[in-house]
Amino acid sequence: MGRVQTSLGIEIGYEEAGGGEHLPIVFLHGVGSDKSVWRLQLEHFSGERRAVAFDYPGYGESDPAPRGTSRENYAAAILFAMSELEIYRAHICGLSLGGVVAIAMHAQATARCASLILADTFAQHPDGHAIYERGIAASGDLRAMAEARVDVLLAQPADPAVRAEVVETMARIDPAAYRIGAEAVWLADQSERVHDIRVPTLVVCGDQDHVTPPALSRELAHLIPRARCEIIEGAGHLTNLERPETFNTLVGAFIRGVDSRLA
Repeated sequence: MGRVQTSLGIEIGYEEAGGGEHLPIVFLHGVGSDKSVWRLQLEHFSGERRAVAFDYPGYGESDPAPRGTSRENYAAAILFAMSELEIYRAHICGLSLGGVVAIAMHAQATARCASLILADTFAQHPDGHAIYERGIAASGDLRAMAEARVDVLLAQPADPAVRAEVVETMARIDPAAYRIGAEAVWLADQSERVHDIRVPTLVVCGDQDHVTPPALSRELAHLIPRARCEIIEGAGHLTNLERPETFNTLVGAFIRGVDSRLA
């Protein structure tokens, strides 16, 4: 684990593994987690390339987010941190809020994104305002929120170890950081922005995702020129944790295909 400077004048946490000549892959977490959610992906992809997972401002090992921080600030902060780590182009993989941030990163710096992997996310959520209001109302006690929401997030019956990890990770989040993240994801409307995506894009979703249902992923893939959508059976909202082997296989084949076309 380490910390790196950002465009916001604060440092954010990151974890990395691997190396080599292949393009790096960058992982971006959801609103209710932190960089630790990607540990199985860091282990897997480090065998063939540099793999880096970032915290957002206020999350994990990061400094508190400045007042007024937005999803655009998240995107700029990650891009700046990538440069600080001498990552000038990478595959960008984001789940839920991470997917929203990945789309914003592409809008800010298209050339920095070799490809996008958008997992369990959307361009605009039809129930976003209601989800945001419920989240803000419950954000005073993140552990209680986690206990109440975990069985909605995960496909059932959930692996007890995964369930416990999700609760503990969410319980660690600073409520102020969570509220910023909740606004960044649930109030996002990038419906126009996604039409301009021209890099190879893989959209992934769990077939039992009740938070961002597969219909939203299919819609997202339809809006992005030449995007491909893959539905992972037996997974809920956290596909990379619930079905890591399937997730890693899909993402690995996709980015290796992109690499070969760029060579």
